[in-house]
Amino acid sequence: MTRDQTDHEFLSVLQRQSPATIQSLCDSIGITATAVRQKLMRFQAAGLVDRELSRQERGRPSYAYHLTAAGLKELGDDHAEIAAILWKQIMQISDENVRKSVLNGVKDSLVERFGACRDGNSLASRLQLLTSHLTEQGFEIEFASNSEPDGLPILREYNCPYHELAEEDSSICDLEQSVFSELLGVPVELSSCRLDGHRCCEFQVGESG
Repeated sequence: MTRDQTDHEFLSVLQRQSPATIQSLCDSIGITATAVRQKLMRFQAAGLVDRELSRQERGRPSYAYHLTAAGLKELGDDHAEIAAILWKQIMQISDENVRKSVLNGVKDSLVERFGACRDGNSLASRLQLLTSHLTEQGFEIEFASNSEPDGLPILREYNCPYHELAEEDSSICDLEQSVFSELLGVPVELSSCRLDGHRCCEFQVGESG
């Protein structure tokens, strides 16, 4: 299907809210319920969106919507250049024993690509540079303060530039974690992952205590 910027924004909001209702999508995007239903029907027909019946004691049935695997891939397709770097390196692997070495080479390439993010003179400024730069590249990413006492900043990534690859080899997630750590200059830990059923990947930034 042909996808324009408004389609991408709609899918992005849906992924952030997943599972989302028609009303929540209306409130977030600022369009009518009819327009939301039309988009959902089109994306369902394309296999990008699915729905589940929400329990309701009375009245009309209510549905909650979420992206399918194809929908997640659709969001990730904007990162073709990064995915190509990963695939080119990984597909050349002929021996499992050299995987770590190759992944280190990919990491160095990605750190060099996003190296300007290290120019910030504080962690907060580096986080801002990183999220701004990745957003310009099509990532759906944000950072927020942790509400817990002495909580560390959290990076939230709502789409994945290598979704299918990560499903086959989760060491790619370790690669992304190490890239973020080097760019930010502090330890970064993947604390929740979409591969485990979470709606987004969350990275804890910095060391506690």
